[in-house]
Amino acid sequence: MKNFTAKTRIATVVGGLAVIGAATTGALAANAATPAASAAPAAAPAQAAPKGLVQTTHLSIAAAQKAAQAALAAAEKAGQHVSVAVVDRDGNTIVTLRGDGAGPQSYSSAEEKAFTAVSWNAKTSELTGRLQQAPTLKDIKGTLFLAGAVPVDANNAPIAAVGVAGAPSGAQDESFAQAGVDALGK
Repeated sequence: MKNFTAKTRIATVVGGLAVIGAATTGALAANAATPAASAAPAAAPAQAAPKGLVQTTHLSIAAAQKAAQAALAAAEKAGQHVSVAVVDRDGNTIVTLRGDGAGPQSYSSAEEKAFTAVSWNAKTSELTGRLQQAPTLKDIKGTLFLAGAVPVDANNAPIAAVGVAGAPSGAQDESFAQAGVDALGK
């Protein structure tokens, strides 16, 4: 049995809770839209949001799976054996797929590339140039400044990233990651 890191276990629990929360919210919204069989008292007016509350946009699990599958399919079509990771805005892994024949290092590399892309809201191929001005960036735990990851934006803010590792070049990895991001718009 595989031992998962604490980060992976937490991401799995949080993802599961997000699905439950989304289902509950959907059910409540559906119930609110359904006419009542009998006259019910009017609902209380909505309360103002607490001060300091910040709302963010997140990629759904279904969308993350779609992006990961599209990236993996692009790699398979090119005859490459890769791993694909999709992380959320906070760098937590939503989905990771290890393609048939992908090297053992590709799994963690894909996650680290995706984490790096979402952290700086830039393709990792663009970030490699920043290392010349600030070489200590590479010392940040969990980052990998190699081409192969593309951020996902909503309203000009990063909400996720797709990372790919295992192809012979970072340019190929990045093209597969871009195919994953592109699939979200379809």
